[in-house]
Amino acid sequence: MELFDTQPIIGMVHLDPLPGSPRFDGDCEAIRRRALEDAKALAAGGVDGVVVENFGDAPFYPEDVPAHVVAEMTSLVGAVTDEIDAPVGVNVLRNDAEAALSIAAATGASFVRVNVHAGARVTDQGIVEGRAHETLRLRERLDADVRILADVAVKHSQPLGSENVQRDTRDAVERGLADAVIVSGTGTGQPVPRDRLDAAASVAHESGVPVYVGSGVTHDTAEELLSVADGAIVGSALKTDGNAHDPVDQARVAALTDAVNKGCRD
Repeated sequence: MELFDTQPIIGMVHLDPLPGSPRFDGDCEAIRRRALEDAKALAAGGVDGVVVENFGDAPFYPEDVPAHVVAEMTSLVGAVTDEIDAPVGVNVLRNDAEAALSIAAATGASFVRVNVHAGARVTDQGIVEGRAHETLRLRERLDADVRILADVAVKHSQPLGSENVQRDTRDAVERGLADAVIVSGTGTGQPVPRDRLDAAASVAHESGVPVYVGSGVTHDTAEELLSVADGAIVGSALKTDGNAHDPVDQARVAALTDAVNKGCRD
């Protein structure tokens, strides 16, 4: 069964800094209020799903986050899934797939995003290694109907050796058993190079696996990118003034989804 029945636009619920992180301001209720406001604005603007992510927690733990982060995110993701009638995903930065999958299973979320699912990348957290073998086995133990969306050459990272998007896509899909792959630009809001998207799609589509654009989608670029990709995850372009740290702007959401509906789904 497919997670989405069309080319989805998936919006980002970027959580403000959580308790224990350096920028936490002491107001847990404000974090919840902002998360729900953003989720409702995204849903009202016409997105097909959302991802809840601990975006404000920089600097990020490279792999395992503490239990209190899991607890806070479980509460917030549960609130979002109760609030909107659309698939909800979870991303626990930088790369805690076990926590994300556990949160999703506990809250009824539909999917997780895993920044490094297979292979390894050099990041500002150091070398981050994929744990596909653990993630897939945990999903079996939990008997969870949660899809795994795996980044290929994830943003804010570099390869250990030479970049090879086709190889990395094949590893994520054929050996890591990802349910979908995500291709991004070099950083938050940065456009995806067309050759990188084409390379990932050429491999993933052979296996019947969808490819999502993970950054840089705007009103102007959506039609071209969605002529290749099967959907997009959009953060910055849906925020006030296009700033990733600002609240979701429902008018910007509606403008993008309308453009997609008219230009890409006809």
